[in-house]
Amino acid sequence: MTYCVGLLLKAGIVLLSDTRTNAGMDNISTYRKQFLFEEPGERVIAIMTAGNLSVTQTTLARLREAIDGPDDQAHRSIMHAHSMLQVAEIIGATLAEVRQSVDEKMAGPGQGAAASMIVAGQRRGGDMRLFLVYSEGNFIEATEDTPFLQIGEHKYGKPILDRVVRPETTLADARKAVLLSMDSTLRSNLSVGMPLDLCVIERDQCRIGQQTRIEAGDQVFGAMSQAWSNALRDAFQTIEI
Repeated sequence: MTYCVGLLLKAGIVLLSDTRTNAGMDNISTYRKQFLFEEPGERVIAIMTAGNLSVTQTTLARLREAIDGPDDQAHRSIMHAHSMLQVAEIIGATLAEVRQSVDEKMAGPGQGAAASMIVAGQRRGGDMRLFLVYSEGNFIEATEDTPFLQIGEHKYGKPILDRVVRPETTLADARKAVLLSMDSTLRSNLSVGMPLDLCVIERDQCRIGQQTRIEAGDQVFGAMSQAWSNALRDAFQTIEI
């Protein structure tokens, strides 16, 4: 299991993912789930993944192959796409192709390989956009009414996002919101784990503004987690029924 969250704000995009992959109680590994592509000043694209590791790794490999491929294959490259909508369409088509190929190789009913991706970024002259791409290749987009998208084990981290995230939220508050959302998930589901990958993209910069890996034992994250726990306990005690 995993947890990835992306926020689309007026000030920019904030993305956070964990790195734990669980293939059974005795097979827990660390794999990066956040992948960044940029041509500084021209375009920046971020992809976060959840689900079947074979599907997501093969999809990323094919996307990279298309980027490095010959000019006659440029129509399949996310770095040549004319808009973020076209980026989402390319990624969706690639993900669907890979999932179908893996499904055909897996024997037995109910053995389908599910995966999903959050795709975010901006092309120079275009709007910042944030998409959730499903295994079938279709996708939905973040809006002002719903300025965040989640994949993986999302239920524990959703309440704080529902309460505090708005399009006007600052990037500083957005970083705090996604980290507290992840903290809630880490406390409630052992299949989500450290380290964490945090990325911030400021509007119209078309480059990565901040890229940080937060390791287990990080003092700043630990202090924030403890402060949040204390604040919740204090608030609980003040409520009368």
